[in-house]
Amino acid sequence: MFEIGKIPPEILEAIVMNPIRKNRVRREDVVLRPKTGEDCSAIDLAGELCVLSTDPITGAAKDIGYLAVQINCNDIFSSGAAPVGILLTVLLPAGSCEADLEEIMEGALRAARELDIEILGGHTEVTDAVCKPIVSAAVIGKSKKRKVVQTGGAEVGQDVIMTKWAGLEGTAIIAKEYEEILNRRLPAGIIHSAKEMKVFLSVGKEASLAVEHGATAMHDATEGGVLGAVWEVAECSQTGVALWRDKIPLKEETRLICKEADIDPLRLISSGTMIITAWDGEELVDKLAAQGISAAVIGKITEKERILVSAQGTEPLEEPKADALYQVKFELGQKRKADGYERFCCKNSGGITPFGDQKIF
Repeated sequence: MFEIGKIPPEILEAIVMNPIRKNRVRREDVVLRPKTGEDCSAIDLAGELCVLSTDPITGAAKDIGYLAVQINCNDIFSSGAAPVGILLTVLLPAGSCEADLEEIMEGALRAARELDIEILGGHTEVTDAVCKPIVSAAVIGKSKKRKVVQTGGAEVGQDVIMTKWAGLEGTAIIAKEYEEILNRRLPAGIIHSAKEMKVFLSVGKEASLAVEHGATAMHDATEGGVLGAVWEVAECSQTGVALWRDKIPLKEETRLICKEADIDPLRLISSGTMIITAWDGEELVDKLAAQGISAAVIGKITEKERILVSAQGTEPLEEPKADALYQVKFELGQKRKADGYERFCCKNSGGITPFGDQKIF
């Protein structure tokens, strides 16, 4: 039986990736194919590369339209391409009303305006197959000068650069979903600042600067957080990595909220944080800082061994498991209802499942 979260890599390889690779259809116009940890595929259309990616938003109950657009476009940015348009599938639970759909679309349109892309269409439906709103998106982008940067492009000896802060998206989600609880435990200013971290979700600007610098690998740190993202870069690149825990930037808001939630911020979903591999990492950090983007060199690509180094010693850097968001341990008490659907709990055959145990991204 699967645990909540991503399918384990070995099972994903056996049941999903290997059959895809063995498919006898191999078109010449497909130039980037699926691979564990690789977020995009690419198609050569009459001399131009079309880059595609898809992801659902299923864990957050608020801002899901905004999140769906931002998170999916980040995958395109991370390939070095530019998003052009997005298709949205919105599934609403029974009992939803017009206000629920309006909230989702207002957020999606706001993000689309920020990113200068079009919403190309999609599908909307009310169904009893879901217990809370689900948004799934597919985004289409175009490459710049027929160049695509892969997750698996890291080279031995390169620096590992991280932009912004660990747990960025997860901090904003927890602060909004659990605002009432957190307001009883932390200063209001901390909660407000944490919710506002969603304005840093896009990685478009740093992606462009990294490509210009000569980055060979880029990866948006989504489920599994910073540690999971770095492991996926190494896995895709078939390299090792030495990651320095004490060099990983962490905002005070994230530290305090994760302490209250009893979770590891380095394994908390972190969309908006980009992992980059490049030569002359400190030079790239300076270029990013000049454009107002916080960044740091947090490790080095090595031959084989994948390790996490800290003042306490060295430990193996493990493959990503269930995101820390699933382990949030706030006592929610009775299920809460708002805006026509259950915000924090979902009925299932085993009773009531807390928000933190739901699938996300």
